[in-house]
Amino acid sequence: MNLLDKTIKNIKPLDKSSIEKAKKRFLNIAIPLGSLGLLQDAIIQLAGIQENEKPDISKRAVIVFCADNGVVAQGVTQCGQEVTAIVTENLNRGQTSVCLMADAINIDVIPVDIGVAKDVNGEKIRKCKIRYGTADMTQEPAMTRQQAISAIETGIKIAVECKNDNYKLLCLGEMGIGNTTTTAAVTSVLLELQPEMVTGRGAGLSSDGLTRKIKVIKTAIDLHKPNPNDIIDTLYKVGGLDICGMVGAYLGGAYCRIPVVADGVIACVAALCAVRLCPAARDYIIVSHKSDEPAGEKLLDALNAKPFIDAKMRLGEGTGAVAAVSLLDLALAPYLRMASFDEINIDAYKQLT
Repeated sequence: MNLLDKTIKNIKPLDKSSIEKAKKRFLNIAIPLGSLGLLQDAIIQLAGIQENEKPDISKRAVIVFCADNGVVAQGVTQCGQEVTAIVTENLNRGQTSVCLMADAINIDVIPVDIGVAKDVNGEKIRKCKIRYGTADMTQEPAMTRQQAISAIETGIKIAVECKNDNYKLLCLGEMGIGNTTTTAAVTSVLLELQPEMVTGRGAGLSSDGLTRKIKVIKTAIDLHKPNPNDIIDTLYKVGGLDICGMVGAYLGGAYCRIPVVADGVIACVAALCAVRLCPAARDYIIVSHKSDEPAGEKLLDALNAKPFIDAKMRLGEGTGAVAAVSLLDLALAPYLRMASFDEINIDAYKQLT
């Protein structure tokens, strides 16, 4: 049995006892019933994941999977492939948006070279390169089936390493020029929607560029005919190594009982892949925000997810996930420290029908 199959087999349901204790605690602390809304639901979810009615997310990291996409050769992006390597090395130096946001709320940044098209340098970068970028999916499959599995298993291993390093919560992000194209292609296949319904402008394409991008995605899907019922088939034909890595990190997080916060549209398509591979993994995923990309809302619906944030973000790198963690911190403050109704001599709210 390979690592992927073993991981899926060993993902367990959330701890019901801790969930019930968290619900009871919310009834006893001196706030109106349900007043923290989706954040309250997330805290209860955290309790079930960690098997602890008082969740601890004090040590956390954002894992940024970095990879290039050969489909860039078809003119689907505004900038060139060389940007992926530059930003990957900037992640190492703490000089990207997610690094600055993460530093503000004490989140570690873990850049992962899972498929950058050139060698990158930096002591903080995890060197996990499966190949030097994917192939142009309009000409041949993006990668081999085994490479897709290896990339997923890389994500699993990184999640396990984070568990061993005592991380309590993980955020997932990505960096890779052209990855909104692969995301739209995978979304189109899995949701059985036409590419024009799920394809956006990415990092600022013109209208002509968007038309070209949609045509490229149609060409790749028509050529390879990925099977929507076979996640690996879809990923290796029209996906990306960053997406595959995130799929593995979701599964690895679930296996290790670590909550995983998804970023935007690219992280969400990876989440959908993970959930299609193992439905039990869904309970370990917290979706942070609604991406402004066209596929964003459709993926949220497919995941049955209600994100905390709807700010029309589309920055990537895990920035939306990091923003959501700040809200979790704020919500945990009253949950963990608020006095009970009895302690302040106020009658508790009653659940009314």
